[in-house]
Amino acid sequence: MPLDPGCLNGRIMKCLTFFLLLPETLKKSKKSARANGKVQACYEIVPLALKRKMAAELYPASANTNIANSNNAAAVTAKKNALQIQQSAPPPPQLQNLNNNNVESTNWQSFHPTLRERNALMFNNELMADVHFVVGPAGASKKVPAHKYILAVGSSVFYAMFYGDLAEVKSEIHIPDVEPAAFLILLKYLYSDEIDLEADTVLATLYAAKKYIVPALAKACVNFLETSLEAKNACVLLSQSRLFEEPDLTLRCWEVIDAQAELALKSEGFCEIDLPTLEIIVTRETLNTKEDVVFEAVLNWAEAECKRQGLPVTPANKRNVLGKALYLVRIPTMTLEEFANGAAQSDILTLEETRSIFLWYTAANKPQLEFPLVKRKGLAPQRCHRFQSSAYRSNQWRYRGRCDSIQFAVDKRIFIAGLGLYGSSCGKAEYSVKIELKRQGVVLAQNLTKFVSDGSSNTFSVWFEHPVQVEQDTFYTVSAILDGNELSYFGQEGMTEVQCGKVTFQFQCSSDSTNGTGVQGGQIPELIFYA
Repeated sequence: MPLDPGCLNGRIMKCLTFFLLLPETLKKSKKSARANGKVQACYEIVPLALKRKMAAELYPASANTNIANSNNAAAVTAKKNALQIQQSAPPPPQLQNLNNNNVESTNWQSFHPTLRERNALMFNNELMADVHFVVGPAGASKKVPAHKYILAVGSSVFYAMFYGDLAEVKSEIHIPDVEPAAFLILLKYLYSDEIDLEADTVLATLYAAKKYIVPALAKACVNFLETSLEAKNACVLLSQSRLFEEPDLTLRCWEVIDAQAELALKSEGFCEIDLPTLEIIVTRETLNTKEDVVFEAVLNWAEAECKRQGLPVTPANKRNVLGKALYLVRIPTMTLEEFANGAAQSDILTLEETRSIFLWYTAANKPQLEFPLVKRKGLAPQRCHRFQSSAYRSNQWRYRGRCDSIQFAVDKRIFIAGLGLYGSSCGKAEYSVKIELKRQGVVLAQNLTKFVSDGSSNTFSVWFEHPVQVEQDTFYTVSAILDGNELSYFGQEGMTEVQCGKVTFQFQCSSDSTNGTGVQGGQIPELIFYA
């Protein structure tokens, strides 16, 4: 008669139950034996008839075999089945808490041995939550569960909120001035020490970290902003750094704005700043740009401000939103041509102001003006000279349209503005030159221009269109391809390390160099930079 699989499984489970209860049976038997003054052997615990019955139930076809073999077979089978059950058991439950799901497992703590792991599981989780936050403005808010104890341990503001003298008794707290995404980043840090920052939310996260006095998170936000600081966002970050009172970030913003002023003022971010920040930027003495660029940037900001205030974009309204900021632009320091083609035709100046400025340019008896008359100082460029001497010899160094190149690295962040190059050793000559700056093969800046050499051993400056930010401890490659009088001066006694002010330069040969330039000698004697 075939064996019913379902019946067999039931018998196997009975046998497993017996083996699992065997230790308890042993204990009871030993206690009983001690009470009677004797100790029974283990085999006396289960009667022989019961053993035969269990073996027959497990293996009916071999019920009459040797009882020892039956016992061994049953034990092996039970172990195999137990192993199979153990292997087929589901893995420990993973607690899904991103969408406020409850923890359903009754033994989830066992699968997460560290306190940090267990706390992290409670982040944004309804389980044991004793407070809820409604975060964000009305219509775009998000409800977030939290645990008072964890928040109070991580923030003095939350401690005062939940355990101070004026503790909040509401179970639901509204926070309309914090973005939901930033609040979740704050909470994730408080629960797990993890910091997940993104460019779109870092400013809002900094605000939340400042509001709830979590300095470590605030510092991480500032570091993130400093590393992602560029000309296109420098003005916005300057405005925010002043709001959050972060002097280090403010200083970094000024470094970028001063050195790359034209890029910063022409960026979309400049139009988003507040009026006080606009005034501070326009009064900046070290802005490294022309005044007509400053004037055009101010007009663009005024247009954006009119739109923000719901005003028609007219010259009168732009003048009104600017207020006294208009008189911070140093219009008289423009060239006459720049003024005539720009500010004079902007319609934002009155006819009397336009007339007076024209007279100031041309008349001997100059009228009084309300605008500043002194040109900005800008930034003074610094030069790193890498050769100790220069020389020329007949047929020694020639420009043949081939590439002169060198690699360099610095120990502080700087802005490369251009190169100093040697010219002709045979009298006055004009050169066409292409200069280039690369990092790991990627072109960061290049310029095709001309310069005139007077036949001396002086260096002649060639500039990139805009200064380029160069990070510390990373090698960059500068190259120059000259076309003109072949014979030129060349550098000698080159140095692998040069101290220039507070910046240390290191030089090494470049594989791009095909005209003989290297560390010890050749072309590209100077790097022109701002620091």
